[in-house]
Amino acid sequence: MDKKAKDEALYQEMCRVVGKVVLEMRDLGQEPEHIVIAGVVRTMLANHKIKRSPLTSEAMEHVIEALGYEV
Repeated sequence: MDKKAKDEALYQEMCRVVGKVVLEMRDLGQEPEHIVIAGVVRTMLANHKIKRSPLTSEAMEHVIEALGYEV
């Protein structure tokens, strides 16, 4: 996979991860603020019992960083 295709796949996975978190938060009646989204994604990433693809794990790390937090 060339760099451009990898970057596109990573971006699409980042969008999927954030979209899922935002929709779940709205279903729970919570306001999806960036600090809360980052916290949810960090918590999800910390759960090593869930098997994730390397792409998903990398996307989650990038989402956290893009929202201004460290992994």
